[in-house]
Amino acid sequence: MANSKFCKFVLICLFFSGAHAVLGQTSPTAEQMIEQLKAPKTRGLRNLTVEPVPGKPALEAETVPAKPSLSLQIQFDFNSARVRPESHQALANLSQAMLSPELAKSRFAVEGHTDAKGGAEFNRKLSEQRALAVRELLRIQGVSETRMLASGKGFAELVNPGDPLAAENRRVRIVNLD
Repeated sequence: MANSKFCKFVLICLFFSGAHAVLGQTSPTAEQMIEQLKAPKTRGLRNLTVEPVPGKPALEAETVPAKPSLSLQIQFDFNSARVRPESHQALANLSQAMLSPELAKSRFAVEGHTDAKGGAEFNRKLSEQRALAVRELLRIQGVSETRMLASGKGFAELVNPGDPLAAENRRVRIVNLD
């Protein structure tokens, strides 16, 4: 029983790390996306002040928790911003998640990412066009354009720097900005 739970946990981790394309699994459900993108609940700390402890190094920026995000392996035509039909279900699930009560008031960054094949400027422009295409499909599915900020990162933020041409570097990342 415990081994079964561990296997499920490993599969979920692989799924959200981008390995789902390798394993041949389908896109994550809207419910899975909601859980991945929900902002963590925090208590108000209005009157809190932080002072350094003498003799201890200051906290580094790495200790600040990252904003909730989700990377999707959206398929596009070669050197194009046209979303391939096999990615439409993933985007339908994403729009459903973004329209859910849990995420309805959140704003999102839609980031396009490429692998390192080709020039930096070409990839930045292509990744921006792809982010805009995803934003447009989400808008058509009912998500307000004012809740989405599209940008292209090119290959500046590779998820697999050890293999700059790897497929997992070509992705669309959705970040909850709230």
